Amino acid sequence: MATHAAPKRTPARSRPSVSDGPFDWRRIAYTAMVSRALDDVEESTNRNKASVPREHLVLYQFSARGHEVAQVILGSLLTHPHDAASAYYRSRPLLLALGLGIDDALASPLGRSGGFSDGRDIGVVCNLPRRDGPIVLPMSGDVGSQYTPAAGWAQSILYYRDVLGDASYTGAIAVVLGGEGSVATNGFWSSLTMATTLSLPMVFYIEDNGLGISVRGEMQTPGGDIAKNLASFSNLLVRDGDGTDPAETARLVKECVDHARTGVGPALVHLTVPRLCSHSGPDNQRGYRTEDEIAADFTRDPLPKLRKHVVPRMVSAAHWRELEAEVQRDVDEGLRKARARPPADPELVRRFVYEEPGEPATVGGLTTQERASLGGSEAQTDEGEVVRFAEAVRRTLRHELEVNPKLLVFGEDVGRKGGVHLVTEGLQRQFGEKRVFDTSLSEEGIIGRAVGMAIGGLMPVAEIQFRKYADPAAEQLNNCGTLRWRTANRFAAPIVVRMPGGFGKDVGDPWHSLSDEVRFVHSLGWTVLVPSNAADAVGLLRAAMRSGNPAIFFEHRSLLMTSDGSARYPGDEYVLPLGQASRLREGSDLTLVTWGAMVHRCAEAADRFPDRVDVLDLRTVAPWDRKQVLSSVGRTGRCLIVHEDTLTAGFGAEIAATVAKEVFWELDAPVDRLAVEDVPMPYHPALLDAVLPDTDRIAERIERLLAV
Repeated sequence: MATHAAPKRTPARSRPSVSDGPFDWRRIAYTAMVSRALDDVEESTNRNKASVPREHLVLYQFSARGHEVAQVILGSLLTHPHDAASAYYRSRPLLLALGLGIDDALASPLGRSGGFSDGRDIGVVCNLPRRDGPIVLPMSGDVGSQYTPAAGWAQSILYYRDVLGDASYTGAIAVVLGGEGSVATNGFWSSLTMATTLSLPMVFYIEDNGLGISVRGEMQTPGGDIAKNLASFSNLLVRDGDGTDPAETARLVKECVDHARTGVGPALVHLTVPRLCSHSGPDNQRGYRTEDEIAADFTRDPLPKLRKHVVPRMVSAAHWRELEAEVQRDVDEGLRKARARPPADPELVRRFVYEEPGEPATVGGLTTQERASLGGSEAQTDEGEVVRFAEAVRRTLRHELEVNPKLLVFGEDVGRKGGVHLVTEGLQRQFGEKRVFDTSLSEEGIIGRAVGMAIGGLMPVAEIQFRKYADPAAEQLNNCGTLRWRTANRFAAPIVVRMPGGFGKDVGDPWHSLSDEVRFVHSLGWTVLVPSNAADAVGLLRAAMRSGNPAIFFEHRSLLMTSDGSARYPGDEYVLPLGQASRLREGSDLTLVTWGAMVHRCAEAADRFPDRVDVLDLRTVAPWDRKQVLSSVGRTGRCLIVHEDTLTAGFGAEIAATVAKEVFWELDAPVDRLAVEDVPMPYHPALLDAVLPDTDRIAERIERLLAV
């Protein structure tokens, strides 16, 4: 497995620096020319496929032509050890300015070992982990998802400085880069709301080339100028300029960076730049742009303007030619090193979907030492009083807030109200508004913020008010789950997402009563916890808050609203291993597999058949206890799976397929499933009763299977 040492800034070797205030223009010129040369190499490689070995091809290329000078200027100002940038696929010049090596910059698009992802992700979907300097948060291939994690990092800066008392975070900022197309996305507006309402130390850097692939900027924001439209936005410094003019760019970007570093609030800089290429390698801009439009862009190429800015005022023409030659030598050497690397190893592609023992991510989450110091035990206390499900969750959150200063709890109505189910009631009064707080009404923002905080080393516990409301956050949830894998363990974002769902007390509806837990099993990298009682809720929630993996903690509404699931409080140290089912009834003739609120109905139904039904409460569906299920079915010869999610493609189908494959010859009857038929959850109690498995229907199905 390739190791990832912290990269060093690319050297400009042959001449001393040429400084102008904080700007080293020789380094800026060197880095911008390296970026352009890398695009030349990749584009010529793709154009001349016949002359290049197949394994050296760049399969999916995105150029930064026309964007490089302004980005490198921005990168030169990110000097604080706790600065972070959140960027997108056209941001490689920024990474070069922050220390990305040329060989790594080329190895990733070539799919060679090492690099950003060890060949797992598109070569310009970058990241830069560092312990001693500015980092670049892992990019995503979708547009707009970079914004809310940047806001989370910015909020973590304030948390370290103001709550944990770490003065080293003073003056640090988060910078987020995006094109003009991204200003139409949910992520942009959610992060802008967070940054302005919380006065976050954050810079929005919008580079506007006028095209979202082929769509004009006027379709992304009225009039095509986001800076003009935000001019009256409260608590936001807005600057607008020409990103091809080095002096103007340097002045505007520095003003915005300085403003954010003072701690008075965020800033946005909007810079117009040309796109001197098609959108990507497979794209052909001549299909939607005229030759005159393309030619007009080339008259705005920032590299000749940079040369004019530097020569002869700072360096001679001869020195500039020497710099060009140096760039070419360094890029040739970087390409040689990149091509010398072996291809990414297929034997390693299944690693790092989840945290592996002894191999924590380079950046993200609590350290192994911090997690170990929190302790924990699988033994339950015998003296605990009987508590309801909601109280068990509240007590667990309270204790973890007491013992882990890096833990935060937040979501819509979580703070002052204490949650719509009152699970967090009283926690804000006890721990303060900086640790238990309300958020704006944006699920994208809640999850993206949590991701940025987790990468920053905090332990965020976010609440999505109801399962259905998680849908707007699907992009952030998916990206969070794959983050460790797609960065080859360079980054991780272990967050906990508390999510009520399922039918309520005698009531349901399509919006508040969705379960659909299988959706998150499909979101690779997540653990999915579905406790059926208060004691398991304590152990599973605590395990999630001390894990290196992100977790969905499903709080069933029926358990929150009734005394079903009440149990003795197992103690403040209780931790329950994930993927370990609980046997609630022992039986010899049938295995009944279930989870969540269905557990109680299944147990009641099984009691009608004394000693015949083995009842297994999975407790977690990712991972799930295959071993115990298969062992039980192999002994009983029959299997019934009961769950609340819809029948088609519910998680019961996965269990049934596994059982049928692994213990087929031990079966005395077909594997059976009982679940909600494929209809949305209805509102009226009579309709709810018509579709939801109840004790009688479960007992009838057991009886039928036992008769086979």
